Amino acid sequence: MLTHCIGKRSNRVKNIVERGAVKKFAESIGDPHPIFICEETGKQSRFKNNIAPPTFPRVFDYGTIEELNLPKKGLIHGEQIYHYERPLLVGEEIICYSQVKDYYERTGKSGEMGFLIINRFGEDTDGKLIFTEEQVVIINEAVRKGMLV
Repeated sequence: MLTHCIGKRSNRVKNIVERGAVKKFAESIGDPHPIFICEETGKQSRFKNNIAPPTFPRVFDYGTIEELNLPKKGLIHGEQIYHYERPLLVGEEIICYSQVKDYYERTGKSGEMGFLIINRFGEDTDGKLIFTEEQVVIINEAVRKGMLV
């Protein structure tokens, strides 16, 4: 169903690791660690700045993969894995994009399901990789049928 999207890539989008957004995110996940929200703690850290929580890239814009037309409702979040080369620093610009890594289907108890693997990338403005993310999106039979119409 979505195998034609394997290898397709989005446009690159500039994002900013904004201080207020990092603070709100840290509070929303219940982790108000001072390295995320206290400017003095950030200045005294080995990074000389505040950093963002590890799952913060979830809020970034990764552009659009033109041929990947997923519904807005009914998708199941399967798995999400982050790998960092270094932390995200508050105030820095991050260039983000995504790419379809794989798509396969399996039959389960509730019918045919699709598994979409999307890789996401975050680079600094010099093109140096900061993080990668791999996300598994599960498309159940009812959603799959709706996409075929």
